[in-house]
Amino acid sequence: MTISLVKGQKVDLTKGNAGLTKVVVGLGWDPADAGRSFFGFKKAKANIDCDASALMLDAHGKLVSDKHLICFYNLKSPCRSVVHTGDNITGDGDGDDEQIIVDLNRVPAEVERILVVVNIYNCEARRQDFGMIQSAFIRVFDPSSNNELVRFNLTDNYAGKTALITGELYRHQGEWKFNAIGEGTHAPHIDILARQYT
Repeated sequence: MTISLVKGQKVDLTKGNAGLTKVVVGLGWDPADAGRSFFGFKKAKANIDCDASALMLDAHGKLVSDKHLICFYNLKSPCRSVVHTGDNITGDGDGDDEQIIVDLNRVPAEVERILVVVNIYNCEARRQDFGMIQSAFIRVFDPSSNNELVRFNLTDNYAGKTALITGELYRHQGEWKFNAIGEGTHAPHIDILARQYT
């Protein structure tokens, strides 16, 4: 059974889910309707390329190394415990637009948190922000059973924001938990956002 989260809510992933060793973090979004023109014709939706990324952070909230930023240009962590399945450049269609696989048992002991974020690629040149996105969500599911564990719909108004800190997987007393964050911020590129954690 899926647990639907609200902003700031935390939930156990591994406690009570015996044998859960791998999860998939799925992220989805759609371009918002552009409305109608002066003549009543429906405007085309904006072509927005959102990029999901994972930052592997230590106990002090710092990025373990540059190689622990998992994104469209670095699809695997050095230990291969976190793997990005690839870039989706349109956000069209139902379901997850991008996925990040996390092998919980292989995550190095120095990694306390895996922060999941989304940026808009080339947002400054295209003059795009998250006010142009709708139906955004983050979910975590068990790939062995396809059972969705948690879902967090990002319903705040993110107009003017160019990056979203969606949620995080984190260790707590030997178990893995999920925190629904849902904060918008300004970072025109994932590298700029990652600098906040170095």
